[in-house]
Amino acid sequence: MKVIKITDIAGIKVGHAQNKSAATGCTVIICEDGAISGVDVRGGAPGTRETDLLNPLNLVEKIHAIILAGGSAFGLDCASGVMEYLEEHGIGFDVGITKVPIVCGAVLFDLMIGDHKIRPDRAMGYKACQNSTRKKCFEGNVGAGTGATVGKILGIERAMKGGLGIYGLCIDDLKVAAIVAVNCLGDIIDPYNNEIIAGLLSEDKKNIISTENIILNKYYDKKCQFVGNTTIGVVVTNAKLNKSQANKLASISHNGYARTINPTHTMIDGDTIFTMATNNIKADFDSVGILSVKVVEQAILRAVKKAKDLHGYKSYSTIKSLFKT
Repeated sequence: MKVIKITDIAGIKVGHAQNKSAATGCTVIICEDGAISGVDVRGGAPGTRETDLLNPLNLVEKIHAIILAGGSAFGLDCASGVMEYLEEHGIGFDVGITKVPIVCGAVLFDLMIGDHKIRPDRAMGYKACQNSTRKKCFEGNVGAGTGATVGKILGIERAMKGGLGIYGLCIDDLKVAAIVAVNCLGDIIDPYNNEIIAGLLSEDKKNIISTENIILNKYYDKKCQFVGNTTIGVVVTNAKLNKSQANKLASISHNGYARTINPTHTMIDGDTIFTMATNNIKADFDSVGILSVKVVEQAILRAVKKAKDLHGYKSYSTIKSLFKT
């Protein structure tokens, strides 16, 4: 296997736009020729756009972009800017009098750490498209990862900085890559040594403690303690898939969340994964699935390792000396 960039997959462009003082942003993944897509929503508090369209029973076969954004439900507005940009460039589903871009999306909650009155909007979505490129891939405090945090069961003041991560692999001509914005309730676990690398800070903010243990020790507490979470991502491949396979791949890809986020898919996360298949090569589906789990796993780890301190929230790079080597 060889490590690749997500933009090494032909036809894929990625762009970001963000406001760091407001601690929010959005990330767009564009496939101008259209991609077969699927989705799997596992969290109990999702914020999504055009997911019904991806059901194999429904008409449209290809989508043209996926937007990942902060801003909670307000952030879904940035998809309008993506549609505007794509229509201007003649990209979309041909309806005769114009082309209608098919843009799916998901949002995460980042309203607590910056200026909650500034959210990803139409202008920011358009700007992300203008910034889209097939060249360098930015990670950490960019795009949808700008205001992301992790480990929030005891309140946002005990959280650590999350972020956006990208990772890809290829075997011969088969390519699979993931882009994930990590903003989970739970902790981030390195599956290779089972250590928590980011998550819930102790009261003195010098150690990381287990979110799972906190939840289990308060099993009798039925109130919703915090709602500002959600990890959202996209898996892209050049393999030939139909819509049913694309949806199955999204389901399989959640194993990458399960390997690295503990707990994951809670009722106060909106965990969602989209898939995009550019349909360039024939490949064994199980091989694509295995690679998808690996790239999601690594993208999540990179999201927190590439993040930097922001608005007083400590990042992995600041406190990594606390971790065992």
